[in-house]
Amino acid sequence: MNHRQECPGRSRGLCVGSRREFLWQMGAGFSGLALTALLDQDGFFTRQARAALVDSSGGGMLLKAAHIPTKAKSCIFLFMYGGPSQMDLFDYKPELQKRSGQTASLEVRKRDVKPGKLLGTKREFARHGKSGLWVSDALPHLAKQADKLAVIKSLYADSFAHGSAMIQMNSGRVVQGHPSIGSWLSYGLGSMTQNLPGYVVMLDPRGGPISGAANWASGFMPAAYQGTVFRATGQPILNLASTAGYTPQMQRDLITTANALNAEHLASRPGYSELQARIASYELAFQLQTTAPEALDITQEDARTQEMYGVNESKPDYHPLALGPAPFGRQCLIARRLVERGVRFIQIYHGGGHQQQNWDAHFGVEENLKIHCPEIDRPIAALLTDLEQRGLLDSTLVVWGGEFGRQAVVQGEKDGRDHNPKGFTYFLAGGGVKGGTSYGETDELGHEAAVNRHHIRDLHATILHLMGLEHQKLTYFYGGLDQKLTGVLDAEIIDGVLA
Repeated sequence: MNHRQECPGRSRGLCVGSRREFLWQMGAGFSGLALTALLDQDGFFTRQARAALVDSSGGGMLLKAAHIPTKAKSCIFLFMYGGPSQMDLFDYKPELQKRSGQTASLEVRKRDVKPGKLLGTKREFARHGKSGLWVSDALPHLAKQADKLAVIKSLYADSFAHGSAMIQMNSGRVVQGHPSIGSWLSYGLGSMTQNLPGYVVMLDPRGGPISGAANWASGFMPAAYQGTVFRATGQPILNLASTAGYTPQMQRDLITTANALNAEHLASRPGYSELQARIASYELAFQLQTTAPEALDITQEDARTQEMYGVNESKPDYHPLALGPAPFGRQCLIARRLVERGVRFIQIYHGGGHQQQNWDAHFGVEENLKIHCPEIDRPIAALLTDLEQRGLLDSTLVVWGGEFGRQAVVQGEKDGRDHNPKGFTYFLAGGGVKGGTSYGETDELGHEAAVNRHHIRDLHATILHLMGLEHQKLTYFYGGLDQKLTGVLDAEIIDGVLA
């Protein structure tokens, strides 16, 4: 699943995909300086932008074959912005409880080890389902879905900072400019629908993530692969409806004319992917005028379904920052409707703004859980139940987690927890996942991944595998390298969570 062209000499090491790519690799040293300029004039460094497979008849991305047989066709990524506390939700640590209040020296920032007071959880843990998974009483509805979950408790990442940690979780790098996982899936598999975006992002009403659009950007890939943001309130997509009184046929004629002019302009600028994406967006916008309102209209759902997701619940009064389940419930229900209509990748961000508005529990972990757990508990349980009842769970991969976890020591005077990328929890459900699985362990205090440790590149490799893509083969040639979501280091599929 890359843009290299096969050639007879490849097996003998004489061809690496194209004459120009061979010249690039042979151009190391001082001669490469002149060669670089010649290749740039030849359009070598932008040829990948031209290779985006776009259906000229409808403007959407063409469907592509998976590398391997797979159950999952769509993915719903539930991103808990701020970093949920693993030892208060899924990672039961009796030793932490026993030693709560004692002093321990732990790394609280990169290479900054200092003594701190251990903080046990105030949540009650119990085993749930036939599998006996540990889940705290902070998530009572989700606990009933325990046998659908594969809980990975031994992940680690590289950054203690929200912005770079989020970008790494979404793109595999701690710096901006690389494609997000949704873009990689769109590039690798194409779109199953020509009437809706293949990659949709929904944000929390309280605001978006601190590192912004870089989390759903297409990076060095063509702009057509970036995520489309659906707004949480008001019109989901701005400027979608015609305000000039144009009839559908008038709009069709206008878009056809504009696209013809753009295509003529593009012919002399083949590397300009933004223009190609704009042509596709005009076509998609025209389709969305009829398909988006229907897809996003949750009033079409029966009363039982709406109640299950909590979409009609009023804003609670137990905390001024709490929204209750309605906003996230609407987004989860919309995600299910989008999956039904062939959308490949949907990412929902829960938590926005700063501090207690998201999962960033510096100023009190108990207060943080009180705000946010009721907002996600019913909607996620409803989503898993609804997908299963409609026969969609096997073909839909659900991913839950944040950019990192929390510390085992107390922060501040209100029993807060600081950032911790050294050991944290994710869960997967649906499409090819072995439900009722507890995989990996942190140390006895829940601070650092200790048993079956996996860097997040392994999580990315596992998600790609479940979606039918081999992470070693999913490459995109850019900047003289075969770029991968999982990077240059070896990645390992987490086999323990596969069915």
